[in-house]
Amino acid sequence: MNKDLTVGNPEKVLWKFCLPLFGSIIFQQIYNIADSLIAGKFIGEQALAAVGNSYEITLIFIAFAFGCNIGCSVIVSQFFGAKQYKEMKTAISTAMIGSAILCVVLMAVGIIGSGWLLELIHTPANIFEDSKLYLDIYVGSIPFVFFYNIATGIFSALGDSKTPFWFLAISSVSNIFVDILFVKEFQMGVAGVAWATFLCQGISCVLAIVVVFKRLRKIQSEKASVFSFDLFVKIGYVAIPSILQQSFISVGNIIIQGIINGFGSSVIAGYSAAIKLNNLVITSFTTLGNGISNYTAQNIGAGKEYRVKEGYKAGRKMVWLICIPLVFLYLFAGKGLISFFMDNPSRQALHTGIVILRIFAPFYFVVSLKLVADGILRGSGMMKQFMIATFTDLILRVVLAFVLSNTALSSTGIWCSWPIGWTVAMILSISFYHKQYDKC
Repeated sequence: MNKDLTVGNPEKVLWKFCLPLFGSIIFQQIYNIADSLIAGKFIGEQALAAVGNSYEITLIFIAFAFGCNIGCSVIVSQFFGAKQYKEMKTAISTAMIGSAILCVVLMAVGIIGSGWLLELIHTPANIFEDSKLYLDIYVGSIPFVFFYNIATGIFSALGDSKTPFWFLAISSVSNIFVDILFVKEFQMGVAGVAWATFLCQGISCVLAIVVVFKRLRKIQSEKASVFSFDLFVKIGYVAIPSILQQSFISVGNIIIQGIINGFGSSVIAGYSAAIKLNNLVITSFTTLGNGISNYTAQNIGAGKEYRVKEGYKAGRKMVWLICIPLVFLYLFAGKGLISFFMDNPSRQALHTGIVILRIFAPFYFVVSLKLVADGILRGSGMMKQFMIATFTDLILRVVLAFVLSNTALSSTGIWCSWPIGWTVAMILSISFYHKQYDKC
């Protein structure tokens, strides 16, 4: 199942490697969409608002898991491309040890501070208790989130994008049925949504880790050390900027959530439905960018930097082809998609969701190009440039959301901040890429 990404036609190699990744992230998002869908359909609009409100905080924890995924994946890809298997195994165990320690710290923060975080974003009183209940249960699943992400990062580094796809396909579909069982049949409310996700994430994590260790045993090498401080630093060099990127985006989204919460639970519900649909797209492109990072890192490890430019062209073509149907779907079928999350939605909730999708959709062509370039910057170790582009997007989005929401645009001004941030950050990422690789 391991795949060398340094040989063969770059476009064909990337398509074969990235399409299962794209499928995997679709199923990953089904977890989150299922939570909101079941809450909105079987419990009510306030439950949808509560789950969506807590979701923005859970993204902070996911940000750390995602950063560990990227740090491990890029370094392991480089060793795999260079066929340095002993160092590769040490990097994997080092990443797992570091992630375990970080996991304990984050769980402590979540257990102690969940109520404070919800107060910080001005959670309305009518959804506060359900938001806290969902968040408290989610905190217990943090180890599953972390180690599943580490496992998928290892699979990707070894050029295997199919195994994570099958894990996610099975667990995500199972999550839907368990959600319905807990909420509709057992009448567990928001707690049922959270426990269903906890259970399915736990099973997929354990199975993924077992398969990783079986796969590693089949790769022949000298006896590897369990921990290396030098490799810990190398992993951190890639992981920390990725963690900062995702966590600052999450913090920014929490600040924005606080602004949105001032417009009431109907706007929150509309936003919760639309942002899940938006995150399905953005996370898909981010995952494809991660695949391009693995491709880039393997080729750099093998001394084949000239293949990176072909990878960029193939990645650009791939994401734009995926963009076309998604943009048309969100522009012209937004009402049906938003309604899918709620029974008898209020007029304001439905209108909010439709407006968000219509503002965001045309700019998917822009943000997808940024995320392809970001993948190459990460895979190349150009973390300073990567962070500049990312933080520019975040800062613009938060500042403009605050400023524009206080104009005649009202809540619509918040949604307009996303495309502006995406556009400026795309220009920066593309510029950094061309500066590095136009000379190759």
